[in-house]
Amino acid sequence: MSDDNRIVSELLETCSSPEQVELLKRFLRIIEELHDNKLRKYNRSLPMSEYFVDRWQRAAALGFGDKSSIYDSATVLGDVSVGNSTWIGPNVMLDGSGGLEIGSNCSISANVQIYTHDSVNWATSGGTEKYEYAKTRIGNNCYIGPNVVISKGITVGDGCVVGANSFVNQSIEAGVKAAGNPAKIIGRV
Repeated sequence: MSDDNRIVSELLETCSSPEQVELLKRFLRIIEELHDNKLRKYNRSLPMSEYFVDRWQRAAALGFGDKSSIYDSATVLGDVSVGNSTWIGPNVMLDGSGGLEIGSNCSISANVQIYTHDSVNWATSGGTEKYEYAKTRIGNNCYIGPNVVISKGITVGDGCVVGANSFVNQSIEAGVKAAGNPAKIIGRV
């Protein structure tokens, strides 16, 4: 028996009435149909929640700019503003507890973490010190590569590229490419 069939069998066993069994079977058929449609139309197989959440509607509900989108798996905390036509990918962490601004026409790749606070002093003081907060800004027309971490209080200027797996702990001037751990300027855009 395949893992999928085993999981479905286990789910069906948890149902306490024939009505629940029928509802679960209908739900599983709906998911399968949504999956197959997305696969045919876009050649994509997504996490289940992505079949029920419209990325553009979620961005609009969060007050983000026109034509921006954000994956359902992205986390948004606190005060986050996003300009127009910005794409925020899967598994992104947007910490706006100290204020976060992301411009227009940006691409925030998968697994990016952007912070506006840290708990270093709180943790190392045994909880007697407070968290530290500072506004973080990402300019317009920026590409932030996969798995990038941006520390609190950083400004990434307009038109920047930050390479995959970089740790940004210093502000980056407009129009540059930066990469590394910690990120360093490696060229101009």
